[in-house]
Amino acid sequence: MIIIHAVLKVNPERREQFLTESKALLAATHAEEGNLSYELYENAGEANSFIMIEQWRDAEAVSSHNTSAHFTAFSAKAGEFLAAPLDVKVFSAEQVK
Repeated sequence: MIIIHAVLKVNPERREQFLTESKALLAATHAEEGNLSYELYENAGEANSFIMIEQWRDAEAVSSHNTSAHFTAFSAKAGEFLAAPLDVKVFSAEQVK
């Protein structure tokens, strides 16, 4: 399993646009083959700081997501929302049964 944490610092003036675009991204990603979880959370201690926590079956599922129309469209707009560079951490884990 692949786990990804993407921290997004959002420009307060673009917050609503970011949230609207994120909702569409979340809905489309949840339907992807190989997606185990894909959720967006806001940091309660820091306004406009969000983390996308993703869980994928394998690297192939991540690769497919990264080239999907909904992800590439969101990524193309990301520069409009972000107030700081994206901070992404990728982890590999085994599922406990």
